[in-house]
Amino acid sequence: MARRKSGRDVNGIVLLDKRLGVSSNQALQEARRLFQANRAGHTGSLDPMASGLLPLCFGEATKVSGLLLDGDKRYQVTIRLGVMTDTGDSEGRVIRELPVAAFGADEVRVCLQGFLGESWQTPPMYSALKWQGKKLYELARAGESVERAPRRIVLSRLELLDLQGDLLSLDVACSKGTYIRVLAQDIAERLGCCGMVAALRRTEASGFDLARAHTVDALQAMSESELAACLLPVDAPLGDWPLVEVSPPQGAALRQGQPIELLSAAPGSVRIYCERTFLGLGELLLNGKLAPKKIFHLDNQIL
Repeated sequence: MARRKSGRDVNGIVLLDKRLGVSSNQALQEARRLFQANRAGHTGSLDPMASGLLPLCFGEATKVSGLLLDGDKRYQVTIRLGVMTDTGDSEGRVIRELPVAAFGADEVRVCLQGFLGESWQTPPMYSALKWQGKKLYELARAGESVERAPRRIVLSRLELLDLQGDLLSLDVACSKGTYIRVLAQDIAERLGCCGMVAALRRTEASGFDLARAHTVDALQAMSESELAACLLPVDAPLGDWPLVEVSPPQGAALRQGQPIELLSAAPGSVRIYCERTFLGLGELLLNGKLAPKKIFHLDNQIL
C-alpha cells in the first residue's frame, strides 16, 4: 500500500531565524506544520544554545540541501575566557578554571590573525558525528572518548567585535565542518587560559543572510499567501552555477534520464532550464553531451 502524504506539495526554501532553546529538528517541525509541507529537511544543525540562520528545504528543495550543507557559514560568537566545560559551551559541566591575563584588543587581534586561512581541527566528542554507528555525543555522555580524525577547515574572517573583561566577541566566517566550540577553546588557549562558547548566532549560510530570515513567531502570524511569499525558489542557492537552456524535446529526454547532445558549452556541473522553467542539475561531459543528475518536478519554478 502506498504511504499517504501527511501534507501538501510545498516546494521552496524558507530562511528561519532559529530561537534559543530548541533543536534544529524541533524548529524544522514547527515550520513544517505551518506550511503543511509533506517533505522537509534542514541544512546543517544549530545547537539548542545557538540561534540564527537555519535554511529549511521543503519538497523538491530537499534535493539541494546537500549543497547548502557544503556552503560557508558566518557566526557571531561570544567566548567566556577562564572557564572550560566538557561540552565547550555554557550547557556543559565546568571541568577547568584558569585566571585570565590582562591583555588589550591589539594583542587579541594578533592572536586571531594566526588562525586565519587553512588549518586542521579535531571534532569534539560532543558532536553528532558517528563512530561505529553511535553518535559521538552519546559516547561522551557515557564517559567514553574515541580518536577523531582531524578535518581541514578554512577561516576567511576572524574579527574582534568586543572585549569586555572575560568576554570576547568575534565575527567568524568559516568553511563547512568548522566547530566554533573547538575554535573558542583554541583561541583561549593561545591567549594563555581556557574558554567556552557563551553565546552563538549564525548570521550567514551558503550565501543566505540572516536579514532575510523569519522567526517562527513571525511565520505563525502570517496568512497562507504571506507564507507562500516567504518561499524562495528551489534554485535560489544555485546562482553561481553555469546556466544551460534546452529545448522542449531536449527537456523531455532529460526528464527520462537520457543524455542529450549539447556541444556549445564547457564541461562541468550546470543548472538546466527549459522554456525558462527550472528543470534540474546536470553534468556537461567532455564528449559534448549533457547528462541529467537531479531532475526536479516543479510546476512554476521560472527563471
